[in-house]
Amino acid sequence: MDRRKFLKKGVATVIGVSATGFAGLSSAARADLKDELGDTVTSYSAITSYNNFYEFSTNKTEVKELSADFKTYPWSIKVDGLVKNPGIFDLDDIRRGFDKVERVYRMRCVEAWSMVIPWEGIALSELLKKVEPTSDARYVRFVSLYDKNRMPGQKSGSFPWPYVEGLTMDEARHPLTLLATGIDGKPLKPQNGAPVRLVVPWKYGFKSIKSIVKIELVKEKPQSLWMQSGPSEYGFYANVNPNVSHPRWSQASERRIGDFLRRKTLMFNGYGKQVSSLYKGLDLKRNF
Repeated sequence: MDRRKFLKKGVATVIGVSATGFAGLSSAARADLKDELGDTVTSYSAITSYNNFYEFSTNKTEVKELSADFKTYPWSIKVDGLVKNPGIFDLDDIRRGFDKVERVYRMRCVEAWSMVIPWEGIALSELLKKVEPTSDARYVRFVSLYDKNRMPGQKSGSFPWPYVEGLTMDEARHPLTLLATGIDGKPLKPQNGAPVRLVVPWKYGFKSIKSIVKIELVKEKPQSLWMQSGPSEYGFYANVNPNVSHPRWSQASERRIGDFLRRKTLMFNGYGKQVSSLYKGLDLKRNF
């Protein structure tokens, strides 16, 4: 990781990473790893055992067990739509064909709990450069795997499967936005969205779609699974905002997994200096 370039771009500072990255950290060094606000990284055990992944279960503690046999290789992602160079990228293409980045990010769930996670992956902007979006492309639409036999939670008719999410082009190209393939220097576990997931740290966690099989560049704003399921509760932008309550609970504070006391929620999850300019003139109270 090029630390100088990392800091120059104004993205989150990673503290305590060895020359070999997250994979090279000792257990003691890992315990001291913090984000740029000084928040300690959540334990690997908690990150991999407390998971929202409704394609397997709505019970957070059951996802790990139910996804244990989920096969993540071989895997490919189709990238098409309003691009000049559509293509299909397999795991090796993603892991070896682009510069690897490692970032410590806060992750804030819309349910008002949070974690601090050391991600590994690639900048989504680099993949977009590869396919060359046309001038008509205004949004990026993401689609998760839809396979009831491999993902038992999809047998439920409670949601309009497959899971779909979307970003504006500016959001997708922002240097904070990642396609993650690992945590702690290890490949993503199935319960964490293996083998490839989106990570957008200033938005609520449901925007960071898991087990992606398709990325499509489109002109019209995508309708996400949650926008379809609960239009009165979930909107397209879904930026972390302590001033806008969920219809059923406050977002003013959060419960950091591993902590006893709650803490105040930060606007844009603390990444306002990097991303607030993306929403100039937008009424964030109306465009949750």
